Amino acid sequence: MGDTDMLSTVAALLGEPARTRILTALLTGRAMTAKELAYFAGVTAATASSHLSRLLAGHLLVMEKQGRCHYYRLRSAEVARAIEGLMTVATIPSNGWPPHHHVEPALREARMCYDHMAGHLGVAVCDMLLRRHHVVLVDGGGEVTPSGERFLAGLGVDLPKARGAKRQYCRGCIDWTERRHHISGAVGAALAEAFLARRLVARIPDSRALAVTPLGGKTLAAMGVAQYRATAPRSASAG
Repeated sequence: MGDTDMLSTVAALLGEPARTRILTALLTGRAMTAKELAYFAGVTAATASSHLSRLLAGHLLVMEKQGRCHYYRLRSAEVARAIEGLMTVATIPSNGWPPHHHVEPALREARMCYDHMAGHLGVAVCDMLLRRHHVVLVDGGGEVTPSGERFLAGLGVDLPKARGAKRQYCRGCIDWTERRHHISGAVGAALAEAFLARRLVARIPDSRALAVTPLGGKTLAAMGVAQYRATAPRSASAG
């Protein structure tokens, strides 16, 4: 199959709204069962099973079996990045800025983009790291400076583990709601892991959204992200 045919196949998979909802639900970075994904997609279990089979065949998902349960997740960070990129394109307005699509406020504020932080929170943290020269972003990649290594280590970010990951170490990712960079790659994943482990942010149930905890608000202010205040965890859609 040529590149054009492969692109057409992927485009056909993404052209079905239920499959798109399944993929965006999995942008949490967590694995989910077919029953859970049927709920997010708004379809029956049988229909969800059919969609999941096609997404597996299209190499967009992988399935892991644990006991009697089958769990589905995105195949890779590259798949997640492609979905986020398409969301950026899909929300470009035909008559200029700003886009007029509806975005759940909690998702716009702070969310998981597969395994790294996005939304206003992700962009604000990225801005701070760039402003302090802790991170340098270039086309297609990025690097953590010596001062950044010390700073991130102080936050509990496991940079040695990130360097050993079989993926790009550090890169900027265009945020589809903010239209500016947040940090992705192995460094972005390690940063999100540290924020969650230290309870600076908390996952909102059944959603990609994150809530900044009181401790997180204080920590962000001390980091120079003073415009960020703590938000109480609440329910939100998984879009």
